[in-house]
Amino acid sequence: MSTSSPSSPAGNIGGEDGSPLTTSAIVAQAVSGSHVVNIDGYSRTKGLGNGKYIASETFAIGGHRWRMRYYPDGEGSADADWISIYLHCNDRTDANKVKAELKISLLDQDRQPVPSYSFPRSQIIRTFSSEEPTWGFDQFIKRKDLEESIYLRDDAFSIRCDVTVSKDIFTEQVPPSVVVPPSDMHQHLGNMLLDGDAADVTFNVGAETFAAHRCVLAARSSVFKVELLGAMKEKTATLVRIDDMEPMVFRALLHFIYTDSLPAADEGSGAAAMAQHLLVAADRYNLERLKLICEGRLCDHVCRGSVATTLALAEQHGCVALKKACFRFLTSPGNLKAVVASDGFEHLRSSCPSILEELVAKLAP
Repeated sequence: MSTSSPSSPAGNIGGEDGSPLTTSAIVAQAVSGSHVVNIDGYSRTKGLGNGKYIASETFAIGGHRWRMRYYPDGEGSADADWISIYLHCNDRTDANKVKAELKISLLDQDRQPVPSYSFPRSQIIRTFSSEEPTWGFDQFIKRKDLEESIYLRDDAFSIRCDVTVSKDIFTEQVPPSVVVPPSDMHQHLGNMLLDGDAADVTFNVGAETFAAHRCVLAARSSVFKVELLGAMKEKTATLVRIDDMEPMVFRALLHFIYTDSLPAADEGSGAAAMAQHLLVAADRYNLERLKLICEGRLCDHVCRGSVATTLALAEQHGCVALKKACFRFLTSPGNLKAVVASDGFEHLRSSCPSILEELVAKLAP
């Protein structure tokens, strides 16, 4: 909300008498944050008992400490067939009342909120205090509906809590400013890649060719710098052949080099497979940011069908976070049994035998 002096006549800058136009603002501050709870081994949480909950780890948002409470058998007697979810504020003094807006959502397989299971539907600001430190939803989702849905996968599902904490209200003088648009350099470079203007090297990948610019590739990749500007034969070559990469993977690699982003792609198993191939390419050309992006995506797509090959990939390319994510997934007995019986496990055994010893050591009581 802002206030200012009366509008000046058309064509004039400032007040009606020619004085400078000043502006002030009344600012109602808020701090937002999110926390995701993964329920891994859902079937083993059932039967805990009506009114009994499992609390998440403590997390901080807006200078306050919070926990989520998961009631697998419902919070009250009327909710026995439901899962109840609550947010609890750990700051319990009356002098420290907290006003916050809350939204709790079931997440789909792409870690996005499911609209039909995102509550509340409209904005509600609650006050958390020592008398009422907890607020949430008695009937978040019926257990039967969850068990028959696609959101329960490998006996696991995830819930996200979005919290916006109201802070102090104050007034401030707003200085005049020049609005600088965000950088669009990546768009110009991306257009240059698409148009092929001034390209000085061509890559032959499978049955496709790609025109590119040595200076851009060298600036972004130390490997390309050596190959295209160093003493290697590609320094003077105008056509470079790449035999061990799919054209679609190389196209995505070039897109990232020029725009620092990945092209839009379909989600699901296809996206996970592309992330695997791109991670290998990123490691090959020393593109650390791309490698970390792919590693993050693969951490969100660990499943029984892919965990063995993903673990082998993580070991071969030094992806510590991805390796940990695979180990966490395999600590579930049901997951481990299914993976051991798969063809991917044989690939893991033959390609990375040392990783099995490490896995056994982690699973040992």
